[in-house]
Amino acid sequence: MAFVTAKDGTRIYYKDWGTGPVVFFSHGWPLSADMWEQQMLFLASNGYRVIAHDRRGFGRSDQTWTGYDYDTFADDIALILETADVQDVTLVGFSMGGGDVVRYISKYRGARVAKLCLTGSVTPFFGKATDNPEGVPMDVFDGMRAALVKDRAQFLDDFNPLFFGTNKVPGAVSRGVMTQTLQIALTSGIKGTYDCVGAFSETDFRAEMAEITLPTLIIHGDDDQVVPLAPTGAAAKKLMPHAELKVYAGAPHALTATHQDRYNADLLAFLQS
Repeated sequence: MAFVTAKDGTRIYYKDWGTGPVVFFSHGWPLSADMWEQQMLFLASNGYRVIAHDRRGFGRSDQTWTGYDYDTFADDIALILETADVQDVTLVGFSMGGGDVVRYISKYRGARVAKLCLTGSVTPFFGKATDNPEGVPMDVFDGMRAALVKDRAQFLDDFNPLFFGTNKVPGAVSRGVMTQTLQIALTSGIKGTYDCVGAFSETDFRAEMAEITLPTLIIHGDDDQVVPLAPTGAAAKKLMPHAELKVYAGAPHALTATHQDRYNADLLAFLQS
């Protein structure tokens, strides 16, 4: 187990496996580095060094009272990459984690980064606003926060069918995978889980994404019931015309699990390109 300590004293956990070109993974809400275990095993077995952290407030990292904003998340990533002494990294962000890696690239001017992969990402702007009419209505996020306060465990359990799409495709993943995902989610702190709803719904990444020129792969499911394609993956492609957009037909939000083999192959091909 490895940790770095941020300037505010927060201890951030990360995994660092394998040798070779470096891939850094940033997980979705409200999970941890463990959501990436199949991708990390696959890539480390194919000649890559893979690093994934538990965002502050989640998994094995410290559960702080404050600091749940994308600038702080970017600083935490910068510290890990500096500590690991890596260059030419491919950043992979899933869901909320897409914002982590985009903000890192923006704030640190792409330092240490060679490529970017956004998977089911909340970027460029998840929540609905006057100038973002396709975004998800803010009352949805208000409801999420209320449910977390009322009964966090039950809310997270109820979230699983939407996450994996098993409400539409029973058996899309095993019951074991759903149990594991709930267990991971329950290791997160309620304060971080609550505050991050505001961070991922209200942060506007449009201006900074329009300036990214790195080779970029965007992967999104067209049946994502959590992070709809139109205001996120499709909008990102418009801001980043150089990016490649792969839309998985019928795929839910958690396509890293439901479409694991295809996703791993697409990610490997992107790394090798």
